Amino acid sequence: MMPELRVLYFEDLSVGLSETLSKTIAASDVVGFAEITGDRNPIHLSEHFAARTPFGTRIAHGLYTAGLISAVLGTRLPGPGAVYISQSLNFRAPVRIGDTVDVTVEVAELVPERRRARLTCTCSVNGETVLDGEALVKVPTKAESDPLAARKG
Repeated sequence: MMPELRVLYFEDLSVGLSETLSKTIAASDVVGFAEITGDRNPIHLSEHFAARTPFGTRIAHGLYTAGLISAVLGTRLPGPGAVYISQSLNFRAPVRIGDTVDVTVEVAELVPERRRARLTCTCSVNGETVLDGEALVKVPTKAESDPLAARKG
């Protein structure tokens, strides 16, 4: 999954604007996340261990799923140039290897004087919410991103 980049400036945003990205979780994603973070909890890495848990099988790290929100924010809505300020997360259900996670980000509020956007974030599998929360991001204006264009126009 390498989403195509789309740049939106603060002026391009409106309440209700949304973007969805889908990602099927591979075993290699979970192993890679464990390697990068050092979180080697066997519930993520050992089928034998995970079989004895309430989940019955290996599950993806919750923060891996949350990281998919970052993919939307950094590539599509608002896209390159956006800066994360904060993120709240509510973990609702496990994500299993092989699940396809649909990540939807929607503009809930705009704060023009600070160039901030409050975004609702939902991750779902087969229509069931597995993670939700809100992000606050700083979004550049066109003038900030291209000072020469601002003088031309």
